[in-house]
Amino acid sequence: MKKLITQLVVLVSSAVISGSVMAAGGGGAVLDKVYLNMSDKASLQNGAKLFVNYCLSCHSAQYARYNRVAEDLDIPLYRLKENLMFTTDKEGDLMTTTMPPKDAEKWFGVTPPDLTLVARVRNPDWIYTYLRAFYQDDSSPSGWNNSLFENVAMPHAMYELQGVQKLVGKVEADHSAGDAHAAVGDYKIVGDAKFELTHSGIMNPEEFDKAMADLTGFLTYLGEPAQLKRKKLGVYSIVFVLLLMGLCLLLKKEYWRDIH
Repeated sequence: MKKLITQLVVLVSSAVISGSVMAAGGGGAVLDKVYLNMSDKASLQNGAKLFVNYCLSCHSAQYARYNRVAEDLDIPLYRLKENLMFTTDKEGDLMTTTMPPKDAEKWFGVTPPDLTLVARVRNPDWIYTYLRAFYQDDSSPSGWNNSLFENVAMPHAMYELQGVQKLVGKVEADHSAGDAHAAVGDYKIVGDAKFELTHSGIMNPEEFDKAMADLTGFLTYLGEPAQLKRKKLGVYSIVFVLLLMGLCLLLKKEYWRDIH
């Protein structure tokens, strides 16, 4: 019995430690905190628009269906077909990319991963920091690099929105505290990297950060679509249990009234 209890303690401790490592984004990287409101349908809708326009051409979300996304995010089917369905004309199809895997591997050196579960494999803070950490790097085959994921094969798909930034250097730990809008002078801090914007994009830095938060929210939704309803049902369940507990206490007092 004692041996069994010891094994259970070890397993639980290992699970907690593993979860902590995953939550940190891996390797103790400095991540910017993103605040997601999964009940904000407008934010999730904007994230879906960014995903199909800038991500779906290379990455798939092969475990998600267009009609399920439309139902969960309150997107009318006619708007879904007009603005979000670029890879198929059937609303019940999976969100797959039209890029052949062999061609993708030839062009990028690796097949772009499916993004359905990326928010669960990494975490929202990692995704948010990664999306904003691209910089121009002439030594890279694609011309781009990423301070969070060095030598990544992916080019900066949204440079027209953010603009072009160059890496100035790293910042000290006390300046890279995970503040998504941190700045030192004219430089922007993303994670533990300091950037200078050399060419402006369509969006200003604050607008781009908001857009990437929306995209992060949508990717978080893809990882667990049921969370939109699960959390609401959880509130109802807690309220029901509390009411039931009150009724049970009143019933107990009624049963014991004559005895006391």
